[in-house]
Amino acid sequence: MFEGYDFDVIQRSLGYLFREGMVFTLTLTALSMSGGIVFGTLLAMMRLSAFKPLSALAGGYVNLMRSLPLVLVIFWFFFLVPYLYGALMGAGKPIAIGAWMSALITFTMFEAAYYCEIMRAGIQSIPRGQVWSGYALGLNYWQTMGDIVLPQAFRNMLPVLLTQTIILFQDTSLVYVISATDFLGAAAKVANRDYRLVEMYTFAAVVYFVISYSLSLLVKRLQDRIAIIR
Repeated sequence: MFEGYDFDVIQRSLGYLFREGMVFTLTLTALSMSGGIVFGTLLAMMRLSAFKPLSALAGGYVNLMRSLPLVLVIFWFFFLVPYLYGALMGAGKPIAIGAWMSALITFTMFEAAYYCEIMRAGIQSIPRGQVWSGYALGLNYWQTMGDIVLPQAFRNMLPVLLTQTIILFQDTSLVYVISATDFLGAAAKVANRDYRLVEMYTFAAVVYFVISYSLSLLVKRLQDRIAIIR
């Protein structure tokens, strides 16, 4: 079955694949997750606001992002952000910001829409009486959210947030469309250089599977522990 399969090309490329490609992928995943959760939580609070224009604005953003293919959004930000940055800096022309920054902005803003819906569900899972109790203690809306509601919502939604992060980890492979060198992009470069497409793409698939499946098992264990605590 593995006759003619060149394992040596994988061994020779391990340093490049993990030092360049996987570091890029993991860094992009971690920063996009952090930024996405922060912006997503703010969007969730906006969606639940009694101020209708604010709620409608957040709802429109979430629905727009969730209705577009991620590849299209990557292209959109890659070509649009230099114009916006140039306008903000008063340059009068586009200023290139590079594939890395474009990818980070894209994934942060795109994932924020998904994290928003997760956090909105988490906030709504908290009994309304706890909100009124916060108001009765003299806390305002933001204090009640920050001190009472959000800590419980994060705990309730932590497994779902981590599951979305695993999806984000897999989606980062789409940055190849703007020539960024993530793990899959690094594997593709080696495959094209050495004419070993089967070996490199198979190895990339195995690595993605092992990491994603291992993280999924950890999320399941965490979900079981949270269920016991409840």
